[in-house]
This record gives sequence, C-alpha cells and structure tokens, in this order.
Amino acid sequence: MKFSLIICTFKRPRALMKLLNSVKEQILYPDEILIIDGSPDDETETILKAENFSNLKYYRVDAKNRGLTKQRNYGISKIGNYIDIICFLDDDIILTPSYFKNLIATYHKNPKAIGVGGYIIEDTEWHLKSKETKSNQFEFDGFVRDLGSRHFLRKKMRLHPNVPPGYMPDFSNGYSISFLPPSGNTYTVESFMGGVASYRKELFKKINFSTYFKGYGLYEDMDFCLRASKLGQLYVNTAAKLYHEHDNSGRPNRYKYGKMVIKNGWYVWRVKYSDPSFNSTLKWHATAFLLTLIRFSNVLTTSRKKEALTESLGRVAGWWGLLIKKSR
Repeated sequence: MKFSLIICTFKRPRALMKLLNSVKEQILYPDEILIIDGSPDDETETILKAENFSNLKYYRVDAKNRGLTKQRNYGISKIGNYIDIICFLDDDIILTPSYFKNLIATYHKNPKAIGVGGYIIEDTEWHLKSKETKSNQFEFDGFVRDLGSRHFLRKKMRLHPNVPPGYMPDFSNGYSISFLPPSGNTYTVESFMGGVASYRKELFKKINFSTYFKGYGLYEDMDFCLRASKLGQLYVNTAAKLYHEHDNSGRPNRYKYGKMVIKNGWYVWRVKYSDPSFNSTLKWHATAFLLTLIRFSNVLTTSRKKEALTESLGRVAGWWGLLIKKSR
C-alpha cells in the first residue's frame, strides 16, 4: 500500500523537526510527506529548507485555510492519486521506528478497516491480572491499571463509562484510548486520537473534517471518527507506538480551552446521540458538573493554580453558554 503522511503545524518548528527526524528512522517510510503550515511567520519554512527529507512537500496556507480541520482538508486535496492510505500526525509527536510498519500492516490483516489509530506510550503502569481486580482499578484484556482519582470518583457516583475504551456511552465521557493496555494487540473502536490517525483515502470521498471546530479544534478527531464509524470499522493497533510531547506552543489560553471542553464535548455527544434520553442527558450534565468541580479543586492541589482557575471558569462559561445557544 502507498501511504501519505500529513502534518499540520502552527508555530512549532523545533517540535516538527523532532517528528521528522523520527520519521526518517522509520522501517517503512512514507511515499509522500505533506507539511501544511498555518504559521503567520516563515520560521518553519526556513528551518525545513535547511534540511533534506525524502518525499517532503511544503505548503504554507493563508488565514482562510488556517486551523487544524481546515489544514487537514487542504492537505487531503494535495494528496497524490497513487496514495491508498492517508496518515495524520500532530507536530509534537515522536515515533518509534516500527510505527508505520505496524500501522499499515493492520490494513493488510483487516481488509475492511477504514481507519487505524496508533498508540501513545504513557507513564501509566499496567500489570497482568494475577488476582481479583480492586475497586480502584481498571481491567481490560487480561491487564490491570489503577484508576485515576477522576475516574475513581466517577465510578463511586455511578457516572463511569459502561462501554470499552474507544467507544462513547449514551451520556458521553467514555474511556480514552489510553485505557487500552500495551498488549501489542489490535482492538476495534469507534474513535481514536486525530493526531495519531490514518484512514483509507476513499473515505474522504464521503466525509471531510468539520470546519465547525475553529483553530485548535478540540474533539475534532472524535467528531470525524464517529461519522466515519458509521461507514466502516475503525481499529487501534497498540503495537504502533509513539510518544506525545504536548508542546505548549500554539495552544489556546486555558479559559478558551475550558469553554471548548464543554461546548465541543456537547457537540460530539450529539453527533453520536442526536436524541438522547432524559437519563442520559442528566448523566451528561452531572459528569460535566463533577469534572468542573474536580478542575476547580486543582486550584488547591496543583502548582499551576492560575491555569486550573481560568480553565474552570471557561468550563462554567461554556456550560452556561449551552443554555443560551446549543452547538449545531
């Protein structure tokens, strides 16, 4: 299979170079690499001209095409006709050498797959199950990990997800892909992170990334995956491993981020469940209220007190905003 890599970037030239250097070390190298740069300056373009990466094409977009979903759609329009698979990576990712080899192999093993996500290596400690799982632990596929305080409290209040990781409960707020164990296995899902994603090119003849999501585009990946999962099966291959460095450059301020958590979270929930039951709606709001309280408590428990406060206020503003005008 021929595959292309699209990297949308915004004011992160050094992080981008780390990613490209890890791409250079891949066992299976992309047939084309498209850099879609939304930066208002030319620092990224300058640093790329000083390097030599095979199959790389650089595009600088204007303000009209700036923003994560717009840049992705722009990149898709520039893909070669010979490409079968389109891969997307955030610009602050670092790949392990076998990432693309294992990712593309998933399509060969699962011919009906329309999308495959990679697996981010985190600090979470997983253990093979050897005894009964405790109430503050999570079990999946023979592996066990501790629940964080947020998920443990949700479990105590009966607001924890009742579906596997990568699926959305009827009240939203499911287990993320990080709750899949590092088993090396491939799992069926209905959503994965957009910054470590890949899809068959033919999928984009039917759907594209939604421009509802402005700029940073929080949850734009879930929106796309939920719509894509209605057209075919998505997978996550936990053998396709990488690191996410969470570069702070180009991120929105915490108040705007907090508003997006609520507003965009509500939006993607209604993408999956257009007419939720009263009980599901009640649980969605109860979960949003609980998570906002937990974020407020971080003002006392973390060193980044200002960030915790401004994000919490943003969540409250987003929540009240839903009462005035719901996202469509």
